[in-house]
Amino acid sequence: MRRALFAISGLAASTTALVVLKAAPDTSTVAQQVPAPATSGAGESTTAAEPTAEPAEATATASPRPRTSRSAEPGRKTASPSAGRAGPSSDATKKPPAARPSTAAPQPAVRRVVGPVVSNEFGNVQVAISLDGARIVDAEALELPERTAQSDQRSSQVDDRYSGTAGLVVQRQSADLDTVSGATATSESYQRSLQAAIDRAR
Repeated sequence: MRRALFAISGLAASTTALVVLKAAPDTSTVAQQVPAPATSGAGESTTAAEPTAEPAEATATASPRPRTSRSAEPGRKTASPSAGRAGPSSDATKKPPAARPSTAAPQPAVRRVVGPVVSNEFGNVQVAISLDGARIVDAEALELPERTAQSDQRSSQVDDRYSGTAGLVVQRQSADLDTVSGATATSESYQRSLQAAIDRAR
């Protein structure tokens, strides 16, 4: 009976061992299916090395073409960097002097007013005055009697005393003048023309 049990146990153990051995993968077959490493040999080309070679070729073909400077083109002129710059003494860098505001009061215009012609027994008398604002700055006899030598002499006396920038007209600033002795008619005619000119200037 014991022999029969040992025989059955041995048979079962051998069967189990046989099944396990058959189920285990063949190590030699697995070793053959593993691809060889990329560095297996200098003369062998592997599929793993090909992808690394392609980017190198793309990089070589995609390298930028060297640009040529425009100054190297034939027939093209290039401006010198200092050509467009104006020197310190150039007119382009000079600024016109700023206009300074005038602080002086504007000078009033001098106006000239002419009196009417006043006649007397010796001739005609006409006076003109120059005014700076409301002030008389000059008096001038435009016409005086000159018919005779005597009337010419009297007219010269009246003109010398009344007219000019230093005459009585400028000094008095009016037609209230002293009568020249011996030339009453001419003096009065002068004063009348002068008063009319002053009235026109107002």
